[in-house]
Amino acid sequence: MSKLYFYYSAMNAGKTTTLLQSAYNYHERGMRTRILTPKLDNRAGEGVVASRIGLRAEGLRFDRDDDLLALVDADIAAHGTLDCVLVDEAQFLSKAQVWQLTDVVDRRDIPVLAYGLRTDFRGELFEGSQYLLAWADNIDEIKTICHSGSKATMVVRVDEHGRAVTDGPQVEIGGNERYVSVSRAEFKKIVAGEGRIELQQSVLPI
Repeated sequence: MSKLYFYYSAMNAGKTTTLLQSAYNYHERGMRTRILTPKLDNRAGEGVVASRIGLRAEGLRFDRDDDLLALVDADIAAHGTLDCVLVDEAQFLSKAQVWQLTDVVDRRDIPVLAYGLRTDFRGELFEGSQYLLAWADNIDEIKTICHSGSKATMVVRVDEHGRAVTDGPQVEIGGNERYVSVSRAEFKKIVAGEGRIELQQSVLPI
């Protein structure tokens, strides 16, 4: 029986690397996968899913208004049996799209592996992550480390001087030049203006 899996983490934990490795594992066994990627994230190119360590694959782009069950059905009609659906940057899914992914699992018996951030720069859940946490069959954390050495669980949005940005839209695409993963304790300090971050330059998706 197929399941919906949600793999979440802070930035730079290797979510996309893990996704691409999972897709490779299926392909190695002669099975076909489809990677879904949101249109709003085109840092690596249109429809390209890329990790920070250089792994890349083509993805099928979707908008927030797209019906993902219909998209998967169209893919099967065009290309044949589909053995797994993988979703990159799953935090950008809408509530309706997470429900559609449950239909891919329950009605089409296709496993879905979704990878994304849990919370935004204010420490609040993204819509997609909220409903993946509520409806996924399996939930796993991909761990990464804060500069303090503690486990990173939060994401800080910073300006060009490494100072925390606390206002603005929830979705603002960026890499290491805009976002840093930190522990909850460091998040509190940085947001309170008690510290700053040394930025790294990167424009690849995580």
